[in-house]
Amino acid sequence: MASSGFMHLLLFFLFAALASSATISNNVFELHGITGRSLLQQKAGMLFIQEWDALVVGYNCDGKKKACPVNFENQNYTIMTSQCKGPNYQARSCCGAFKQLACPFSQQINDLKNDCASTLFSYINLYGKYPPGLFASLCREDQDGIDCEETLKKAS
Repeated sequence: MASSGFMHLLLFFLFAALASSATISNNVFELHGITGRSLLQQKAGMLFIQEWDALVVGYNCDGKKKACPVNFENQNYTIMTSQCKGPNYQARSCCGAFKQLACPFSQQINDLKNDCASTLFSYINLYGKYPPGLFASLCREDQDGIDCEETLKKAS
């Protein structure tokens, strides 16, 4: 009978070991920091654009991205799609269209504490189906980024 008690104890620990699975929290799979494309570094009147394989986005202290305060879903993307057409994308028309769309929101897009850059590019690529890195390769004005001052003056 002692062996029966021992057997029950052994089975109890065996099942307890199997029941406590070796799972990995979903939080491990969330990227923190670099995760896709981004507009970087803010300077008055400038829009900094760099598209990487990884996107730099803003996170709260709890590791979650802050929502973009701009509603990019309801912007008019025909500015982009009517002027920036492939397969031979022209820098002048594509960058001009990009500036018309993005420059009014340059402060929000350049803010690394939110996901405005990734949200904007998601919608640009959704509506325009542009190749990855198109605007980063075409729209290089200088080391400071894209100058929005002229575009903003025309808009006002």
